[in-house]
Amino acid sequence: MALKKSELYSSLWHSCDALRGGMDASQYKDYVLVLLFIKYVSDKYAGKPYQPLSIPPGASFADMVALKSKSDIGDQINKKIIAPLVAANAQLSLSDFPDFNDAAKLGTGKEMVDRLTDLVAIFENKALDFSKNRADGDDILGDAYEYLMQHFATESGKSKGQFYTPAEVSRVIAAVLGIATAPTTHQTTVYDPTCGSGSLLLKVADAAPTKVALYGQEKDAATSGLARMNMILHDQPTAEIKQGNTLADPKFRDGKTGNESLKVFDYVVANPPFSDKRWSTGIDPLRDPWQRFEGFGMPPAKQGDYAYLLHIVRSLKSTGRAACILPHGVLFRGNAEADIRRALIRKGYLEAIIGLPANLFYGTGIPACIVVVDKSRAAERVAAGTGIFMVDASQTFIKDGPKNRLRERDIHRIIDTFQRRQDVPRYARQVSLRDIEKNEHNLNLPRYIDSKLPEDRHDIEGHLRGGIPEVDVTAADSLVSHYWAVCPQLERALFRPNRPGYVDLAVDMAAITSTIQGHPEFAGFIARMSAHFATWGDAQAQALKALRPNTPETQPRRVIDELSEGLLAHYLGQPLIDAYAVYQHLMDYWAQAMQDDCYAIAADGWKAQTYRVIETDKKGKPRDKGWACDLVPKPLIVARYFAKEQAALLVLQTELEGVIARLAELQEEHGGEDGAFAGFDKINVAAVKDRLREIEGEVKAEIKAAKGGKSGEALAAAGGDVEEPVAEELRILLDWLKLAAEESALKKRMKEADAALDAAAYAKYPELTETEVQMLVVDDKWLATLDAALHSEMDRLSQQLTVRVKELAERYEAPLPQLNERVVELEARVRRHLERMGFAWR
Repeated sequence: MALKKSELYSSLWHSCDALRGGMDASQYKDYVLVLLFIKYVSDKYAGKPYQPLSIPPGASFADMVALKSKSDIGDQINKKIIAPLVAANAQLSLSDFPDFNDAAKLGTGKEMVDRLTDLVAIFENKALDFSKNRADGDDILGDAYEYLMQHFATESGKSKGQFYTPAEVSRVIAAVLGIATAPTTHQTTVYDPTCGSGSLLLKVADAAPTKVALYGQEKDAATSGLARMNMILHDQPTAEIKQGNTLADPKFRDGKTGNESLKVFDYVVANPPFSDKRWSTGIDPLRDPWQRFEGFGMPPAKQGDYAYLLHIVRSLKSTGRAACILPHGVLFRGNAEADIRRALIRKGYLEAIIGLPANLFYGTGIPACIVVVDKSRAAERVAAGTGIFMVDASQTFIKDGPKNRLRERDIHRIIDTFQRRQDVPRYARQVSLRDIEKNEHNLNLPRYIDSKLPEDRHDIEGHLRGGIPEVDVTAADSLVSHYWAVCPQLERALFRPNRPGYVDLAVDMAAITSTIQGHPEFAGFIARMSAHFATWGDAQAQALKALRPNTPETQPRRVIDELSEGLLAHYLGQPLIDAYAVYQHLMDYWAQAMQDDCYAIAADGWKAQTYRVIETDKKGKPRDKGWACDLVPKPLIVARYFAKEQAALLVLQTELEGVIARLAELQEEHGGEDGAFAGFDKINVAAVKDRLREIEGEVKAEIKAAKGGKSGEALAAAGGDVEEPVAEELRILLDWLKLAAEESALKKRMKEADAALDAAAYAKYPELTETEVQMLVVDDKWLATLDAALHSEMDRLSQQLTVRVKELAERYEAPLPQLNERVVELEARVRRHLERMGFAWR
């Protein structure tokens, strides 16, 4: 059975996190990622000649496994695994690796032994086989690494999470650089002066159509080591990662000693520390040997943002492009930064600015932006006065735990808007150099783009005289006017004229939803959208069913790229519906289930294989919980092949629910103080039968008394203990027992029917042909799920219109004169009540 990657990464993280103990996540990540690195290089290169890395005998992951439970495991890992690896590979350094014998972090004695043994055991998972990593586009290592890095960054907290740039932002940067469509070669250079763990650099390399040369510098020694390992893990062993302070001691230079200059690159990306207050440590900015500030001005002593940006500008070739993440303050702060900003604008270097949501990055909560630098067309921009393309994406995100996150739809929309240079109201526009000069070179996005929705204003006349302002219904920027372009008669069905400029609701408020959903025009729109999806679905079904294992076409990433781009293009330009919302539904489903299905098909083909579900109980004993099939779940088999049996089971379920409801009703009706169940601690069959036996004894006593010539009253007067006649109680208890018996019988029949259905479904799997599996997966699972998601989008449109119409109707339902009359009426009623109570009200 193919590996289910989403579960693997999750279990990997939870296992590692459970062993962390009290260690800070920023430190613990070093141990986890080093083990991941050693496992990878061992699987990939051990015992193979002419590889980018040499794995000495005795220094592989298998040799590390042999050290488990040894009293000196930490010292042995240092000496027998890490030291030989470093000695055999010049690109590695001992400073790249944490100390596996550090008692302060890992504990002493048995605590250290157990922790390291358990940590090594996590990576023994057979599913973590990296020997064929990146084969057929399946980058299991890259995905696992990305998953762990994201979680470590989240756990590390403020100031310690800056080693990682969120993958979503990295993807935007890689796209706006334009490297994906550039004629790159092995000589194309990409540089990150503050590379952290290298995640941003790798995203750019991944977007390039060919292998490119990667260069990175990182100030922190441990993080630079992490970046070097990251390059190797992602099949970039020739990347040059150097440790040092980029501003004080840039490591990448051209020329001979004494006549050196900064090395220049084709592409530069960076996520430098925000507002670095110590940027000038180790340098004399006024005598900068690399001339980074000449022609621009000196950055302020306590704000290092422009120091990094100017280093990037100086490190670019005359045809180069760059993208840098900076805090929003660089767009509008004054004094020295205003002078630098003005110089950059006048030289035409700034191509675009993309505003991002706040609380997106792990090291800070402040909003940031992507500044896109392009030297290749700088002179052209200055001559034409085209200025800067601006995108304000600050309002498009989703909450994800303590942070915000860009969704797939947000990423795609940013990239599409940037690449097409679209002017989009409240989102993006090309701002001319003249407009920028009018604003004194202040680039604060709200000066040029008002991203907030128009204020929902109240109409004074509407409140005074009644009526819904017509502008709220028909104006181009109203929240409902776009519906009328598709359903013009629906507007007339919902509203009727009141007086010039005002309308009234034409239907009862409770009938708004049914009026919308039942209107022929809206129903026709829903039908057209269903047919529109069916057209796309039919075409995709053929392509998806043609997927075959171990072929380029079945690479999961290729599958989702073609599928998602096709769906987005199919819905762009459609009325009312947001094409990016439809696209997001597909991407969500891909992450939830479809991705794992595609990996399974790529590995094993169209095979519906069942497996036993074994869970471990609290005592550590395995428990068989039945069977499952991930590619073709049981409900799909039942729905297609055993619908009649499922319907019969549902009939039994309905009958059972009815009996349970009648039992509950009976107990509630007679559960009061004097009810038949008043004296019960717990109502069950045993308790009811006990009570019936008591009643039987009481009845026998009553009969005996009657035969002796005494009535129940006479017995009571004589001190007997016979209760009032119990016929009603007897009837209730017997009714309860009858219902309980029905419940028991129905449960038994349901259990038997369910077991028979389960067995029939289980037996069906080996009989399935490849064509049937394709039909079940593509038609019944994938496309049916997406069709349901599309209908939920239609429901959202209906609900959105309903809510707005109702809001307007309620807002102007009672004009001021009517409210005044109501107040007078209520005041009169209160006065009459007070007078009857003897109070005078004036």
